Amino acid sequence: MASNLEYRKPQKTGQKRRNRETRQAYLFLTPALIIIIIFFVAAIAFALFMSFNKVNMFSQQFRFTGFKNYLNAFSDKVALKALSNTALFSFVVVPLQTLIALVIAYGLSSHAVKFKKTFRLIYFLPTLTSSAALTLIFMFIFNVAGPLNNFFMSIGFYNKPINFLQNPAYSLKVIMVMNIWSTVPTYMTIYLASLVDLPESFYEAAEMDGAISWDKLRYITVPYLRPITTYVLLTGIIGTFQMFDQAFIFSNGSGGPNNSTLTLALMIYNYAFGSLNTMGYACALAILLTIIIFAVSRLAEKINGGNGLQ
Repeated sequence: MASNLEYRKPQKTGQKRRNRETRQAYLFLTPALIIIIIFFVAAIAFALFMSFNKVNMFSQQFRFTGFKNYLNAFSDKVALKALSNTALFSFVVVPLQTLIALVIAYGLSSHAVKFKKTFRLIYFLPTLTSSAALTLIFMFIFNVAGPLNNFFMSIGFYNKPINFLQNPAYSLKVIMVMNIWSTVPTYMTIYLASLVDLPESFYEAAEMDGAISWDKLRYITVPYLRPITTYVLLTGIIGTFQMFDQAFIFSNGSGGPNNSTLTLALMIYNYAFGSLNTMGYACALAILLTIIIFAVSRLAEKINGGNGLQ
């Protein structure tokens, strides 16, 4: 009888300790949970509610309209233009920034490259600069009287300066170049960190079979980095579809010229906080943008060998 009591006592003591630790864990998690519930869960639920209403933020009036806001989005030519710009921006920037980052990382991981730390520092400098500052710098570079026009005219490439900032044929492309230049260093660093763990014996075995650098990149490096590439693709897609600050600064919030730099995120901002006072429609566009990002991300994951849409 005494032995049974001695056996149960440590069990009860251990259970009490685990319960106490669990309560302490939830106590430490409470501030984060409160923030998540208020600023994420409640905010998303309220945005979903407003998307089914015509909202007047000035008078705090809500009038239920059903799916009208969502149906209007599919017939709104401006919204379709914004979606087209956003899709084009993402489908050009994401593959290029991924490919360039991978090639640079592969080059810097080679033992034959000297001054690797210096190159890494130079390549990483754009990441340390704020997006607003980068936008202003590129607006200066691509200005009519900027250094780019002066350089091309000095070598006789063309005679008259090109208005890159106000010409709809070039304006979005300028933002693409700027975005690729500023995001490649981050993904290059991620690739470099992963290449450190790649066994050197793989390359040595390939060299014995007569593989050149291109073969090693294609058949060893790329397959080995596939999970990292999936991460880079997903974060790139999410970032490009949510691109706002660069388009806002570039066009002074208008999405011009001729809506050529208008993105869905910028359009949502204008409808939500501009003079139009159409928060309900803005929330519907935000929900649709979320669905689009999710679908495209899962499709990219599927193409790259992940679970995808399964």
